[in-house]
Amino acid sequence: MQNKYKIKEGFKEVEEEELWLDYLKTKNKLIREFIAEKYAPLVKYVAGKVAIGLPNNIEFEDLIGYGVFGLLDAIEKYDPRRGIKFKTYAVTRIRGAIYDELRSIDWVPRSIRQKAKDLERLIGSMENKLGRTVKDDEIAEEMGISINDFHNLVMKISGSSVLSLSDVWYLGDDNDKISVADTIESPSSLNPDIIVEREEIKKIIYEVIINLPEKEKKVLILYYYEDLTLKEIGKILDVTESRVSQLHTKAILRLRAKLDKVRTSLVT
Repeated sequence: MQNKYKIKEGFKEVEEEELWLDYLKTKNKLIREFIAEKYAPLVKYVAGKVAIGLPNNIEFEDLIGYGVFGLLDAIEKYDPRRGIKFKTYAVTRIRGAIYDELRSIDWVPRSIRQKAKDLERLIGSMENKLGRTVKDDEIAEEMGISINDFHNLVMKISGSSVLSLSDVWYLGDDNDKISVADTIESPSSLNPDIIVEREEIKKIIYEVIINLPEKEKKVLILYYYEDLTLKEIGKILDVTESRVSQLHTKAILRLRAKLDKVRTSLVT
């Protein structure tokens, strides 16, 4: 055990890229353990981000457990020759593993999921018809409900939107899949057709986000790109955390409505 510890301590003196290349060749278990220990805090960090907005019956320790599998998967599949930092790659895999498990246990009630889908379709239909972003009062009027009832509905379905930007787009085999949130990355390892499709999705997301109402746009940028929590965003925008959640949900519904249209066109 002492000798094993000394060997692992010795890895600290080795450049990380060199260590990865060595692991790629040898699959040395000690190197894998060293890397897993080094990046273990990343699992807790990602789990903490995902936990925001989830119901209380979802245990934080369970999220960490799901994330560990993602980290181990990242270690096995990471290739330093692609020019992507391991931390960036690992966050994607950890988050994906957590979301995959959450989907498998289907923690969002079916009725809430259906309401979210119905609202998403309505927003998409209205915006396609009008050619612009629709306002809350216009959506409420179309639904035949008060603006307060509309806001309450958005809050009810806010939990189901947490997973939205991690929905997977399959672009070929298992190694050629991306999530909407991951389109900000552009691994050079992808084949030309995948790169073109990925860039098209990035362009669509950019255009949708640019045309969102100002506060919704800020929430998406601060949450997904600046990596802030809803609480931190609330302080920046000077609104409550629940209001941030509401803005996030509406932004996601608009984004998904646009992307579902694109997804359909890609399939057909």
